[in-house]
Amino acid sequence: MSSFFDNYLNFKKIAAEKREYRRQMARVDALPEDYRYVFKKIQSHTWMFASGSGYDMMRIHYGLIDLFEEGAANGKRAIEVTGEDVAAFCDALISEAQTYAGDWRQTLNRDIHKKFGSRK
Repeated sequence: MSSFFDNYLNFKKIAAEKREYRRQMARVDALPEDYRYVFKKIQSHTWMFASGSGYDMMRIHYGLIDLFEEGAANGKRAIEVTGEDVAAFCDALISEAQTYAGDWRQTLNRDIHKKFGSRK
């Protein structure tokens, strides 16, 4: 229960996270146009899968900013960094994040094992 209060009712933490988010979005605004566009599309797409407080998703986005800054500095286009299948790139990005899909999978497995027991 304390993690709930820490993530959702800790106003100092929330304010600090908002300040950090603004700093990170300023970094996005400094990227070339193709990187900005791709970042915002990826950000929008991945937020649809976020669950919990969303802090883990924000950290993934911040890492993506680092990756995009490096790609831009090396003269690459955004699509060269993500690859042609941007959706697959997104899947790989969020594979370790807490997502609704992951929550649903856990619930499904838990409910079935609770009802019928484990086969282990």
